[in-house]
Amino acid sequence: MSDSPRVGHTDSLDSLDTAPNKPDKKKSRRPANTAFRQQRLKAWQPILTPKTVLPLFFAIGVIFAPIGGLLLYASTQVQEIRLDYTHCTADAPAYNNGKGFGSMPSSDIETQFKTSNTSIDAQWAVQSDVDIPVNPGVKVSGQRCYLRFNIPESMGPPVLFYYQLTNFYQNHRRYADSFDVNQLKGDNRSWGDIHGSKCTPLEGETVDGVKKPYYPCGLIANSMFNDSYTSPELLNPPGGRGNETQTYLMANNTNIAWSSDRDLYNPTTQSLSEIIPPPNWRLRYPDGYTKTNPPPNLKEWQAFQVWMRTAGLPTFSKLYQRNDTQAMAEGRYQIIIDDFFPTTEYRGKKSIIITTRTVVGGRNNFLGIAYIVVAGLCIVLGVIFLASHLIKPRKLGDHTYLSWNNVPTSKPGGNTAVASGREIRPDA
Repeated sequence: MSDSPRVGHTDSLDSLDTAPNKPDKKKSRRPANTAFRQQRLKAWQPILTPKTVLPLFFAIGVIFAPIGGLLLYASTQVQEIRLDYTHCTADAPAYNNGKGFGSMPSSDIETQFKTSNTSIDAQWAVQSDVDIPVNPGVKVSGQRCYLRFNIPESMGPPVLFYYQLTNFYQNHRRYADSFDVNQLKGDNRSWGDIHGSKCTPLEGETVDGVKKPYYPCGLIANSMFNDSYTSPELLNPPGGRGNETQTYLMANNTNIAWSSDRDLYNPTTQSLSEIIPPPNWRLRYPDGYTKTNPPPNLKEWQAFQVWMRTAGLPTFSKLYQRNDTQAMAEGRYQIIIDDFFPTTEYRGKKSIIITTRTVVGGRNNFLGIAYIVVAGLCIVLGVIFLASHLIKPRKLGDHTYLSWNNVPTSKPGGNTAVASGREIRPDA
């Protein structure tokens, strides 16, 4: 048995050795032969002729002109008054128990009302060395500005109250990034967490030999606008007696911030001994954060949320308070301003704006003017091109030669070519 040939095993080896080897598949970087990969998709390639271009110019003009007119009309329906009080503390006369008011410069006043009677007789006065309450149990000596003005017609609702700053660059890259997201969310952030972060250089300081972070840290929070305004007060209201007044109540911490912004903030749960207020907040927190004067609840402080949403331009307005249900009646009003925020140091200005809005938003003439200008240019160009076409028309070429897919028939003794201009060799 052991000497018998192993035929089956030998045949199998021979069959494996003699089997034809399959050629290896060569790798290729050639794109697949599809319409998309080979750029054979159908495309619309319009042929611009006077018959197609001229109607397009006139159509744009006819459509854009009324749209621009409606936008401009809607903008003119916005009622607005703007008072620049930058130099109130320096130029306004002294306030003396409701007297001593002087006229504001006309350059500091800007109004827009439906009525032709736009005289608002804006006046101001300043009261110095006033003990102004800024936090529970904390008063700061400062200056108080009084503004009086006429509202020639009923406004709103809604009536929106803004403060406006000029020449203040919140769009600077380092400024706009100077905050700590986790700290604003309410997470406990130590000095080590804040040190070297985007809050630098306003990250914290050493107190009694212990390094503590600012809460909230960063340039934006430290430079928060801190002027405060009262609700407009109607002087001598209808039916009033003597020196009675009537306050036009405006909410300054309700519905002034975006709902998406309110979701980004939470109150801190960190121990009061572990955090300190930013440098510019020291007047409000002279003893630091204490139980009687705790850190602000960022979740509920909408004025802070409005300030933290940085503006894209150096002149911007931020909503301070509003009234969505009651109209602001015609009459003479007074607003009291606790003036703390410095602007003259960086050659800026600050103003208050009381305004309404329409279905297309606030006062902005640019969009309406832009539509009208585009409509006018299209109509003028359409007329010029039409006159040129009628007076001296240009001979049009044969459109059939624009097709690159049609190959002309070959001529005897010559070469064939496609419309692209590339010649085909006879031996190709």
